[in-house]
Amino acid sequence: MKRTPMKRSAPLRITTQATNQVKPKTCAKAKGGCGVKFIPARPMQCACGPRCAQAFAALANAKKAAKAAADDKRKTKAQLEALKTLPTLAKECEREMNRYVRLRDWHLGCISCGKAFNPDQIGGSCDAGHYRSKGSAKHLRFDERNLHGQCKHCNDYLAGNPIGYRMGLIWRHGIEMVEALECDQEPRKYTRQDLRDKRDFYRAKANALAKHPNPALTTEDRQA
Repeated sequence: MKRTPMKRSAPLRITTQATNQVKPKTCAKAKGGCGVKFIPARPMQCACGPRCAQAFAALANAKKAAKAAADDKRKTKAQLEALKTLPTLAKECEREMNRYVRLRDWHLGCISCGKAFNPDQIGGSCDAGHYRSKGSAKHLRFDERNLHGQCKHCNDYLAGNPIGYRMGLIWRHGIEMVEALECDQEPRKYTRQDLRDKRDFYRAKANALAKHPNPALTTEDRQA
């Protein structure tokens, strides 16, 4: 009698001990582990033992605490910023603008006498001097046309040296700009947000100039 071989619709699945073995894992150093390889007892096990598991938890808690502290710092900063008055914001805006002008005009020398600035002078040798003073032309306080790098002698001891300042302005910008500046009587009104925007604008410009190879004036000017 001839026998017909039995046909199977699917092959037999042979399970061996090798296929049931659990792959080893590495105790992650980035999470605070020891870096050794181990056989996990559970599918989601990441630590090789209790000591590394505690290190994992401590590192995770430290990261959460740092994030909470950073969020709290940002929130506090935003609250303090919202409480700043117009005079406070005006002073901050003026400080950033003056820093920008000192860096911008460092290589040009004094607008009034042309003297080069000395980086080794104690306290710095460059001021941000106004052509029309803040007392007589308060509306030009934040006008770049009215603000240039000036040596301390001209700014402090010669009351701004207006004659030399005017000659320097004409030399750099032309008589038309100088006359337009002298005739400018249009009042300016700034909101708190206006001053914040101008402050941040000049801070960014000063920070960009501070990376220039020209020597910075003071530590304050070099700081971003």
